[in-house]
Amino acid sequence: MAVSFPFGPRFKAVVGFSVSLVITIFGLLLVTFIIGRVVPIDPVLAIVGERATQAQIEATRVALGLDKPLVEQFFIYVFNAFQGDLGASIRTGEPVIEAVARHFPATLELATLATIIGVIAGVPAGVLAATRPGSIADHIVRLVGLMGYSMPVFWLGLIGLLVFYGHLGWVGGPGRLDAVYDMMYDFEVPQRSGMILIDTALAGRWDMFSNAISHIILPAGLLGYVSMAYISRMTRSFMMNELSQEYITTARVKGMPEWRVVWVHAMKNVAVPLITVVALSYAYLLEGSVLTETIFAWPGLGSYITDALMVADMPAVLGGTVVVGLAFVALNMVSDLLYRLVDPRAR
Repeated sequence: MAVSFPFGPRFKAVVGFSVSLVITIFGLLLVTFIIGRVVPIDPVLAIVGERATQAQIEATRVALGLDKPLVEQFFIYVFNAFQGDLGASIRTGEPVIEAVARHFPATLELATLATIIGVIAGVPAGVLAATRPGSIADHIVRLVGLMGYSMPVFWLGLIGLLVFYGHLGWVGGPGRLDAVYDMMYDFEVPQRSGMILIDTALAGRWDMFSNAISHIILPAGLLGYVSMAYISRMTRSFMMNELSQEYITTARVKGMPEWRVVWVHAMKNVAVPLITVVALSYAYLLEGSVLTETIFAWPGLGSYITDALMVADMPAVLGGTVVVGLAFVALNMVSDLLYRLVDPRAR
């Protein structure tokens, strides 16, 4: 017998969504916990060093709770994580959640600007290629997209730094600000969001804002190029499929202007799958910009995780991984909500 929900389909959807969210987060924590236990790194030795006595090793193991059964360790880990406690860094002793909160805004700022660039360039390019299949414009869009897929981001980053920073001097160097502004940002600008572009704009520090733009434009442009390659390719595919539908032919026969056929009628349906594409691209940039952050000395979450991995600081690595996973879940939630707003049939 089917279960009836007393508060209607919306309540059912909210309950289903909440259950799905909890299961997803629980699964994410389970995976990170297993990874932390199977990697060939002893967290105790990473703390006390190889010259520690057996008594020191045992005391540290008890202090970390590693003497308890694995199942008990996992539920303690989950309980602490839901309270915002992701452990402490082995390197610094700093709570991981505080370090992540300091580094994540830099990654969020970079990925957001890159996604904006990717959408602004990728959607019109994809539409242009779809409306002129086989033309020179179509070949150029496909070639540029193929180059974005083929060339490694770290190689593009090195070439970009060499040309635009080293030879031409058009952009700022590695880091988020010049050294002189870096100290000023720490002491003179209220850090409301942790994102320099927003904080300096709110503080009216336009000189610092301009300097931050000069530093972020190259890494964001490169990541935006990669995002554009993916978005333009998918937009072209979606739009070509939509333009072959009968309702499009009917609209053209009735004399509707071509721009209205493409950008109003066809784009309304293309926007639905495109939301998922943009969300996936954004998530990729949040979790996959590690190499770009390393090349540009960008103090984001990717650099934090990489540095922690180099010294076997597993609490920091796993904490950063959990936050990236949660960001991925949040993006899926937002894309699902937008999907329902754009397409009433999905409500």
